Amino acid sequence: MALSTAFTKLFGVRHPIALAPMGGSAGGALAAAVSRGGGLGLLGGAYGDRDWLARELPIVADSGQPWGVGFLSWAIDVGAVDHALEHDPGAVMLSFGDPSPFTERVRAAGAALIIQVTDLEEARQAVDLGADVIVAQGTESGGHGARLGRSTLPFVPVVVDLVAPVPVLAAGGIADGRGVAAALALGAAGALIGTRFQATAESLVDPSVAKAIVEGRGQDTERNRVLDIARGARWPSKYTARTLGHPYLDQWRDREAELAANPEARLAYQADVARGDIPALPVWAGEAVDLVTDLPPAADLVTALAAQADDALARAGRD
Repeated sequence: MALSTAFTKLFGVRHPIALAPMGGSAGGALAAAVSRGGGLGLLGGAYGDRDWLARELPIVADSGQPWGVGFLSWAIDVGAVDHALEHDPGAVMLSFGDPSPFTERVRAAGAALIIQVTDLEEARQAVDLGADVIVAQGTESGGHGARLGRSTLPFVPVVVDLVAPVPVLAAGGIADGRGVAAALALGAAGALIGTRFQATAESLVDPSVAKAIVEGRGQDTERNRVLDIARGARWPSKYTARTLGHPYLDQWRDREAELAANPEARLAYQADVARGDIPALPVWAGEAVDLVTDLPPAADLVTALAAQADDALARAGRD
């Protein structure tokens, strides 16, 4: 049974499920597979690398299904957005930072504007900018999010009430159909899912990362800035990243300022990566990583998530 919401009607998709546009893992094949499965595949445009976009955009654009692309607002220029819009995406999602330099371009191209928010101030701005969909991200999410954010359960309904009638997608700590059902019960029109889709057949992550996610536990995840500082990432300090454990976390936990002032430590990080002593990238993973136990095709996963959500909602309504 299809779960019809404002989100599914807006994009003409069967299920209220969207792929988080994760840089480095949500490539064209993964986005296309999610869309074929009846969700909305969002390509991980991240920093707007032109070569990467030139390779991955045609893959999802040729899928014949609704799709979109996501970018990091703080890290891109208008050229990256213009390049993506040439492929006629159904949606452009903007996350982390001020989306206003790009919103008029998206709307003028006829694409739906999706804005991810991590606090109520960002949610109000998203409404003012004319967002067609707002993603409310809780702190349980894998990868980057607000350092002083709120967890998904209390945050989503507050955003739903604040931005109505704009549809809201819940994000953070959702990795199975029960989480999708919970999002709908909170008033959201669907769920944006990341970590669960990293562990799929079409994901671009290294096999070692997929293995780590399948074997990972939520209690082993940690939100921090240490790894961004160590690897020289330019992420604004407002945003930390939830990852699985890492040797540099153990070494530099609660010593971020000291690490930032220590160029030798950052050079040592690069040397450790070059030798293969540590992975090239941290393993981004949310608190629901315990629920990730296999590596299915993404289209099959979308179908399974939707069926689980429908069953969970039906069970919740029984006497």
